[in-house]
Amino acid sequence: MISRKDFVFTIGYDGSTAVVDGGLKLRFGSLGTEELAEKGFFKQALCSAVFEGAAAGEDPRLQKILELYNTRAEHKLGQAEELKRMFGVFEVPQGITRVLVIS
Repeated sequence: MISRKDFVFTIGYDGSTAVVDGGLKLRFGSLGTEELAEKGFFKQALCSAVFEGAAAGEDPRLQKILELYNTRAEHKLGQAEELKRMFGVFEVPQGITRVLVIS
């Protein structure tokens, strides 16, 4: 299974390999979900929340990310599901056997 830090900073997948942004992981890997969102890392915050089990749209972590996103975005979103669709983050992928960290 992929680690939280690797999932949060994954920028893509190649089959069963997760491609991870090593620079971001190094600089911001210790931040929690809300801290990532406060710094404007909305996709990473969403990944963190999903990894922690926030699957339902009414989860307080997802709602907080949505709230912070809407304070900065020109196009406001109404539901956390829209945020998940926009960033393409729905669940932690199964079958990841390798992590490729790029800098």
